Amino acid sequence: MTQSELKRPELLAPAGTLEKLKIAIHYGADACYIGGEAYGLRSRAGNFDFDEMQEAVDYAHKHNAKVYVASNMVTHVGDEEGAGEFFRTIRDIGIDAVIISDPALMQICASDAPGLEMHLSTQQSAVNYETLNFWEDAGLTRCVLGREVSMAEVAEIRQKTNVEIEAFVHGAMCISYSGRCTLSNHMAHRDANRGGCCQSCRWQYGLYDMPKLGDRYMVGKGEEGTDIDEPFAMSAVDLSMINHIPDIIQNGIDSLKVEGRMKSIHYVSTVINVYRKAIDSYLEDPDNYQVQQEWIDELWKSAQRELATGFYYGRPTENEQLFGKRRRIPRYQFVGEVLDYDPDSQIATIQQRNNFGVGDLIEFYGPGMRHFQQELTAMRDEDGQAIDRAPHAMQIISMKVNQPVKAHDMIRKER
Repeated sequence: MTQSELKRPELLAPAGTLEKLKIAIHYGADACYIGGEAYGLRSRAGNFDFDEMQEAVDYAHKHNAKVYVASNMVTHVGDEEGAGEFFRTIRDIGIDAVIISDPALMQICASDAPGLEMHLSTQQSAVNYETLNFWEDAGLTRCVLGREVSMAEVAEIRQKTNVEIEAFVHGAMCISYSGRCTLSNHMAHRDANRGGCCQSCRWQYGLYDMPKLGDRYMVGKGEEGTDIDEPFAMSAVDLSMINHIPDIIQNGIDSLKVEGRMKSIHYVSTVINVYRKAIDSYLEDPDNYQVQQEWIDELWKSAQRELATGFYYGRPTENEQLFGKRRRIPRYQFVGEVLDYDPDSQIATIQQRNNFGVGDLIEFYGPGMRHFQQELTAMRDEDGQAIDRAPHAMQIISMKVNQPVKAHDMIRKER
């Protein structure tokens, strides 16, 4: 496929709050997906009210980006009440599309909010071209593929469909099929498919042998009664497709989706920064494109779990699951965000996010993969007083920096 035949895909970022949305777009996202105060699957995320949605849309459209609202809950009787007014309101606000899985909500959206685009949620497990064609005939303009789809299946789906394809390329993977899990319902009385998932799969469990009623022996106990094995979980490692950008683009995926509406601005800025650079680098010169080690290293600075390619290149094995303690411990901590910079004095104003201080080796980074390190030798508080550490949450401090920085550049350090 020649450079002229390659379609530029959308880079779609998670935005759990207005701050995260602005950071994602600043670092290169073409679109963001958010949650409203109803009908979504992340009740604990910083969901947007209508005023915040309006501000998000105004900011995004000013920067040539789009905003989608996830309304992908499974409705029980009564859950759909008010949905028509909700969809009409977000349409009039200027939301670009709604991500939806329940046919009842689709019908309400189509009849009560004509003109609002509908995208099929991954919760519907769309993994073959007949399914995508069905949903296109039903009026949907895009389908988010189930995470169980392979790259070979993506290629076939693209050849036999016209509807837009969205697929996850980075972030957490649900251990259940397309996220349709009921562990949380049974263990915490919180319905995962109505926004209440408590991530039961990531809890730690003990494994017991019960040979007969009343007996219970922990598997892995030594003779002296001490545990020789770590408690286990049932969760998967995270997805990362940074090594396969050419495959993704050549096989016609229209939107590359990053998971993580509940993740920090450190995570969002780092991941979007890397994928923006990789996508642009490939499209600029596909024949000479090479994955850069610095991109992979950068992703590991925000990773909380190991990374793998999910189902794209084969069925995951036990190596792609987390049973005990992490095999790779996160090394970096997000410590601050640049608010302002004076080029004459070389003084940067910083908002603290985690404890750091004099003597630390800190790293600044910004859009376009700009980054540099320096040892912090001095800093001052808001009153201009010299301090050794910044231990207070959101504390405003100032410091001299070795290279120019910009507002919304981030700071991290090794743990």
